[in-house]
Amino acid sequence: MTDLSFPKCWKIKTKPHKFCPGCGHPITLKALGWAIDELGLQDTAVIGFDIGCSLLAWDFFDVDSFQTHHGRTLPVMTGFKMADPSKICIAYVGDGGAYAIGAQHLVNTALRHDNITVIVVNNTNYGMTGGQEAPTTLPGEITTTTPTGADDNFIRGPEMVAAALAKEGDYIARGSVDNPLQLKKFFINALKTQIANKGFSMVESLSVCPNNWRTDAKETFDKLNKNKLCYPIKEFYTSR
Repeated sequence: MTDLSFPKCWKIKTKPHKFCPGCGHPITLKALGWAIDELGLQDTAVIGFDIGCSLLAWDFFDVDSFQTHHGRTLPVMTGFKMADPSKICIAYVGDGGAYAIGAQHLVNTALRHDNITVIVVNNTNYGMTGGQEAPTTLPGEITTTTPTGADDNFIRGPEMVAAALAKEGDYIARGSVDNPLQLKKFFINALKTQIANKGFSMVESLSVCPNNWRTDAKETFDKLNKNKLCYPIKEFYTSR
């Protein structure tokens, strides 16, 4: 039977968490915690948290972690990995930190085949600052900066990395917060890639933001399922 209790590597004294009710970050973080527990990485993992909603997780785990400047989490974790290759380095970022201000670092980190693991939480908007349009905002989506609907331009991060940047040994996938056990599996596969020193690994977590989406529980998951049409759930690049 699958154990769905709190991850052992969670820092219980920092709970309840600071995220908005209904936010997808805690589900993503729970799946990550399960993966860290299963692989026994609590004493060897190091997590860098980006500015934005991601930053609210800075004290989530009883695992070495720190904050970075917005969009700079990937080079910081790459540098940490170079300084201490024995550590399992995880960059935890939002879609803005990965595909907007941090896009150049994502491209170069993947291109260099850096042996770190990147987790991107994609909720299709800039959640912390009021729900503005993000690189992942889908066509027609209403945000505070697209009151008449967003244009047709958006980024599919895992598809981009898998098609143009990934190399043999890398691992690229997208999971969703409505299937945390599958998301855990993808995190485990990504972390195993780093443990085996195979190269770059990245998992996007397709998430929800009911506070800025202005949705109730049913509408939130209806929208999430609609978003999957543009952001399919799958492993995009793996040599496993």
